[in-house]
Amino acid sequence: MKNNYKYYLAMIITTILFAGAFIAGKLGISSFSPIVMTYLRIGLATVIIFPIMIYKEKENWKLKRDEVLTAFKLGLIGMTFYHFLFFTALKYTTASNAAVINASMPVITAILASFMIKEKLSFKKILLILLAFLGVLLTITKWNFVDIYNNGFNKGDLIMLCATTSWSIYGIFVKKEIRSTSPLKMTTYSFLMCVLIVTPFALKEILFDNALMVPPSAYLAILYMAIFPTVIGYTIQQACIKQLGPSQAALFVNLVPIFSIIMALVFLKESIYPLTFISAGMIIGAVIMFTKIKD
Repeated sequence: MKNNYKYYLAMIITTILFAGAFIAGKLGISSFSPIVMTYLRIGLATVIIFPIMIYKEKENWKLKRDEVLTAFKLGLIGMTFYHFLFFTALKYTTASNAAVINASMPVITAILASFMIKEKLSFKKILLILLAFLGVLLTITKWNFVDIYNNGFNKGDLIMLCATTSWSIYGIFVKKEIRSTSPLKMTTYSFLMCVLIVTPFALKEILFDNALMVPPSAYLAILYMAIFPTVIGYTIQQACIKQLGPSQAALFVNLVPIFSIIMALVFLKESIYPLTFISAGMIIGAVIMFTKIKD
């Protein structure tokens, strides 16, 4: 147990890095379009992570012919769709709301997996799914259902829910289709596929709309997202999963919305609705109990 303390600390640092992506994304989207932000973040991350992958994989670094379609699907759904929707959502909603909604990903994954790969859901799991979605609904409505009836939902929150669903589908594809390929290798190539997909759209904005004529602070947001949560965070997380196991390491990720709310309050001066902490706690508690249920 003592030897694991440094891995616990490493996972806490990782969750802080992941939480920072919501803050950086909110800062960057005020200057860049969602497609350009996707292109720059994933493009820079690809340049950094590709040589790391080659070093780690050694002679097995090349993508096999039968892995190309899988890499393309993961790049389209998990990288392109998720990041485009994520950045679009941040144009219309707060970083804290986006982080809380994103915390529902494990239960969304479980629902989709029950249809896509026929994973069974027990009665207890269904109840916890309902609890998590109640937390999401309370976050979106700010605990005021009457206001939603009168004015409708915030479209940024709904887009973030779509982004979370996209990442959930990505996770199911990873579980279903990846057998012998290492996570680092397939993640790297899914990054590359994302870059290839968005390049024509991003170049159009860059060449004709002067999309890169933005303040230096916007580039700092891109650098942060590409280096810290994407490369460093992923690398630390994989090392911790190897030491602690996937279930124990995954529990720490539930801290992301809490850190995001605190950071949004400090760095973005967002006005945090106090009951958001309760709805975040509902989602996190439901996810933790969900992962501990034995099938």
